[in-house]
Amino acid sequence: MLHNLHKRFGGLRVTDDVSLTVQPNEIHAIIGPNGAGKTTLMSLIGGTIPPDSGSVLLAGRNVTTWSLPARARLGMARSFQITSIIPGFTTLENAAFAVQARTGSSFRFFRRARSDTNLNDQAYAALAQAGLADRANTIAAILSHGEKRQLELAIAIASRPRLLLLDEPLAGAGPEETDRLVPLLHALRASHGILLVEHDMQAVFALADRISVLVYGRIIATGDGATIRDHPDVRAAYLGDDASA
Repeated sequence: MLHNLHKRFGGLRVTDDVSLTVQPNEIHAIIGPNGAGKTTLMSLIGGTIPPDSGSVLLAGRNVTTWSLPARARLGMARSFQITSIIPGFTTLENAAFAVQARTGSSFRFFRRARSDTNLNDQAYAALAQAGLADRANTIAAILSHGEKRQLELAIAIASRPRLLLLDEPLAGAGPEETDRLVPLLHALRASHGILLVEHDMQAVFALADRISVLVYGRIIATGDGATIRDHPDVRAAYLGDDASA
């Protein structure tokens, strides 16, 4: 998926020869200390900033110079650290806008989602997969923080991606919300490849099939949870006492 990506901002090297793959039905987590370059890497993959060199491949195609919408049409969807829902619309309508963007159907932005059966059905299916079927007619602004994260996942799912880029999906979630979101993320692996950036190490080790550790823009180790826990460079650079979590 990624081959030898490099990115500098002025004299600062923030992505240093990064290569990694995400397999279908795999959760591949990227962890690392603050300032390691994780969000920059996700932006390079998602297409919001260009690399200086290297390549990004999706479904066997080189998408390095493609725009974010073009990548989305091929099957890449990203959620962000800060939720990007439209608060004045229902959860169903939020998901329906994502369906419309994917299908290009004739959906007027300010028309109620429930008036278009095709969009409504696909949006409802995405809400159900994200565990929000019973909140379909709830205005997004009044959802709990955890439910807003679920809605953001539903919006991503509605675009029917091959690859989900999840940037700190548990950010700001309390223990009960985390307990609800972790099984949901685990279930999404059955239908998507997932690249996950997350600071909650307990969740990372519970979810990830493989983990890559990013330090100063360079991947210093990749492996399963046991390999990463026991890796001396990882313990020294990042995990420390958290390695026993």
